[in-house]
Amino acid sequence: MDDVIDSHDAMGLAALVKARQVSPSELLEASIARAEALNPRFNFIAQRHYDYARKAIAAGLPQGPFTGVPWLLKDLNTYLAGELTEGGSRFYKGYRASVTSTLASRIQAAGFVIFGKTTTPEYGLTGTTENKLTGDTRNPWNPAHISGGSSGGAAVAVASGVLPAAHATDGGGSIRIPAACCGLFGLKPSRGRVPAGPLKTEGWGGLSTHHALTWSVRDSAAILDATHGVEPGSRYGAPSPDGNFLSQVTRSPGKLRIALMVDPFAHSPVDPECAEAARAAARLCESLGHHVSEAAPKLDVAALGFASFVLIGSAVAADIADRAKATGINPAETLEPITLAFAEYGKTFTAMDYHRANDILQGAAITLGQFMQQYDVILSPTLAAPPLKLGQINLSPDCDFQTWGQRAAVFSPFTQIANMTGQPAMSVPLAMSRGGLPIGVQFLGRYGEEALLLRLAGQLEHAAPWAGRRPKIVS
Repeated sequence: MDDVIDSHDAMGLAALVKARQVSPSELLEASIARAEALNPRFNFIAQRHYDYARKAIAAGLPQGPFTGVPWLLKDLNTYLAGELTEGGSRFYKGYRASVTSTLASRIQAAGFVIFGKTTTPEYGLTGTTENKLTGDTRNPWNPAHISGGSSGGAAVAVASGVLPAAHATDGGGSIRIPAACCGLFGLKPSRGRVPAGPLKTEGWGGLSTHHALTWSVRDSAAILDATHGVEPGSRYGAPSPDGNFLSQVTRSPGKLRIALMVDPFAHSPVDPECAEAARAAARLCESLGHHVSEAAPKLDVAALGFASFVLIGSAVAADIADRAKATGINPAETLEPITLAFAEYGKTFTAMDYHRANDILQGAAITLGQFMQQYDVILSPTLAAPPLKLGQINLSPDCDFQTWGQRAAVFSPFTQIANMTGQPAMSVPLAMSRGGLPIGVQFLGRYGEEALLLRLAGQLEHAAPWAGRRPKIVS
C-alpha cells in the first residue's frame, strides 16, 4: 500500500478506489499508519479523528471525485461538529466545535475521508508552525528547519507522504509559505472563492482564504472544483471560469505578459538563491513563449503594513476578549507573547482606524489592478530566504514585538500583497537550495483568474516536473 500512496496523487487514488483496486479502508489505515510512524519525528498531527473516519466509511461514502481518499483538515477555524479544534493555542485547549464548516461538508461530499487535523501556530499568526500547545513542526527535508506556516502541519503531512493533498488556509501567505518550505504546489484562491462559514463568511476582514497543499496541479484544480462557490450569507463571490478548474490544467495559457519582481516592495534583502530561482523561472517562462520584463507596481508599504495590522490585530483582540468572557480563562496565562501583543495593539484601534485600513487595502487593489492591465502575471520569489531554522520567528521569541515583526516581514515580503488585494497567487516548487531545501517561486494573477494561473502551472509542471523530487526519509 505504501507504493500505491507514493505513486499516485489524490485523483489517482480516487481512480483506484473507483476501479476497486484498493478500498477506502485500506487507504485510510495506510495513511494513519504513516502518520503515526512519522509524527514523532516531524510533529504535524494536532487532532486524531481516526474513529470518526472509520465510522464515515462504514456508513457509506458519498460518490464524488475523491471518494475514499484520506484527508486532513487544518486545526484552525475549520470545524467538525463535536470534535476538537484548538487552533494551536492553550487558550482553546479542549474546545469542541458546535458546527461543521461549510468547507468540511463540501470536502466530505466530494468523498474525502477526514481522519485528523494538522498543526498550526497560535491563531495562525506567523510563517512557522511552532506553538506551546503541540510543539515544533519540523521540515521533512531537514528537521532543524521550519515547515512554514501557518499551514505547516499540512505541508509536512503531504511532503512526508502521509497523503497526497491536505487542507490549508492563507491569511498572509499561509498556503504559499509552507508550499515553498516543503517543495509543494500551493494555490491561494481569490477572495470569496472558497467558503469560510457557517459562523462567519470571511476571516481577518477578507485577508484569509481556504484551499489546499498538493503535489500535483490537477489535484489543486479538482479540489477547487469540489469546494468553491458562495454560501448563505456570502458578501461576495469570485467569478467562475469557462468550464471547470480541472479542465484549465491541460489548456495552453497562451503567450503571457509576465512582470518579474525580485526586489520586495520594502527593498529588504533577498537571498541570492531565492532571487536566482525567480530569474530561472523567468527564463523557463521565456522558453515557453511568454514575454518577461522586470517591472513592479508602486505601493506604500508602511500604509499597507498598518492596514493589515489593524485588521489582524483587531480580529485577534476581539476573539480573545470573547473567549475570555465566555470561559473565564486568563489570556495572559495561556497565550504566547506575540499573540498577546497583537491583542494589546488590537484593543487600541478605533473604528476610524478600521475604516482607513479598509480604504488603504482598496486603494492597493486598484493600483495593482491597474498595473495588471499591462501584465497577466507577476513573478517573484515566494520567500526571501530558504526555510529558516526553528526558533527565529515563532510566537515566543527571544526579542520584542517590533524585532519579531521585522524578522517575519523580511522572511516573507512577497506573499501578503495577494491577501491585501484579494488576488490569487501560487507557489510553484521549481528550485532547490545548495543546502538541499526547497525554494518556491510565486506567480500572482488578476482577481478571479485562477484559471489562468492553473494553465500556467500545468505548463510549468509539464516542462519542469517536481513530483519525483521528494525528501529522503530514513526509516
